[in-house]
Amino acid sequence: MPSKDFDRYAPSVLEDDNAIATPATDWYRSFSAAALKNPTIHGPLSHWLTLEGSLTRALQLRCREHFHVDILQEGFARPTVEEAHTLGIPVRQNAWIREVCLNGDNTPWVLARTIIPLATLSGRGRRLRNLGRRPLGAYLFSNPQWQRGPFETGLCHRVNRHQPMAARRSRFFSGHHTLLVGEYFLPTLCP
Repeated sequence: MPSKDFDRYAPSVLEDDNAIATPATDWYRSFSAAALKNPTIHGPLSHWLTLEGSLTRALQLRCREHFHVDILQEGFARPTVEEAHTLGIPVRQNAWIREVCLNGDNTPWVLARTIIPLATLSGRGRRLRNLGRRPLGAYLFSNPQWQRGPFETGLCHRVNRHQPMAARRSRFFSGHHTLLVGEYFLPTLCP
């Protein structure tokens, strides 16, 4: 399958002024370090950026009616150089990249970008390619062999007011397998 390069603005850009996409992001090792650069993340967004456990489950609990996942893009592609370095994989190596929008009550709340290295897709990891509209969090948190690493907090370079201001990401580990999950909080979650 041919390789696609995902640029810093990710592939889910729409063709209008209301585009929502995973923007270029500066990552910090902690919420506190990011807050020194942008103190406004101490507001309502701080709850979501520091939430432990499953974000999917917390969003489902916030819904009054319906939670669903829209797949924006999924397939083999090349991660950004920064993502490859974070995962410790070769820069030119493809990975399975999944971008989804988590929606509550028919409103987009969170963009999620997952990078799954080829080695992680072997054995039981093959299931990660076939999640469909099932949330990745539901899979990871129902499988005790997966452990989450520490969070990083990201400050996003917004292209428009509909894009996320901040994000969080973490690596998940199962033995020698790893994957990277980034969660980008849309303004509709914390109006």
